[in-house]
Amino acid sequence: MTDSPSTPAVDLFGVRRLHLVETAPPELTDAQRAAMNRRWEEMTSANPTLFDGPVVVCTGLEWKDSETMVLSWCRATYRLLVLRLDPDHAVPAPSVFVSVAQPTRDGRLLVGRMAASTVGSGRWQLPGGTIEPPTGDGGLDADALARHAARELAEEIGLDLPHRDLELWAVTRGNWGNIGFHFRAPVQAADTLKDAHAALASREIEQGRIPELDRIGFIRSEADIAGLGGPTADFLPVLAALHTKAAARPTGGR
Repeated sequence: MTDSPSTPAVDLFGVRRLHLVETAPPELTDAQRAAMNRRWEEMTSANPTLFDGPVVVCTGLEWKDSETMVLSWCRATYRLLVLRLDPDHAVPAPSVFVSVAQPTRDGRLLVGRMAASTVGSGRWQLPGGTIEPPTGDGGLDADALARHAARELAEEIGLDLPHRDLELWAVTRGNWGNIGFHFRAPVQAADTLKDAHAALASREIEQGRIPELDRIGFIRSEADIAGLGGPTADFLPVLAALHTKAAARPTGGR
């Protein structure tokens, strides 16, 4: 949620293969459940737009080999995440999310600022969001993560891309142990992205909704982050540095 540990640190992993395994959710005591519900009620009183929707929570992370990450996960709802804030009843509940690194033709990276109506109000980050558990017979795998990332790009920027055009670029572990799967999209013109977001924002406002990203911008490197003028997602400096390193390599692919 909006609170964060006092000494945030971000681990960056290079992953070629991904294996996701569903496990049982953590068992809560009566005291933990009461604390969780109390904190959730406090948060929704302060921000009535919050919704206790389904989320994926990481229950374990290990390596099968040097290139294969095994992520254990369970089904939960957002209120479990707020229990992390309770000093007496906290349980480990790292969230799992995706983001899209969208590069531009002139070597920059798209970033967006979360609207005031969101949990991350004012925070600059890449387009993305928390993973929801699969429904029906659908499983959770790298392909499902890519589909979710493509959906976030469409919902937040207005750019529709086939999910197979996104490649898994990096995995991070940051605040609260949250696991981020970061995909890289094909290069687009900056004006194309600006126009797509402007059109999306106009449609949302016409229908009485607030766009999730109220502003977008572009950064070339980690040094540009300070100029955004607001808080940033913990992973952004790490991925900005990775983007700079990728841009310095000889072109021969994406």
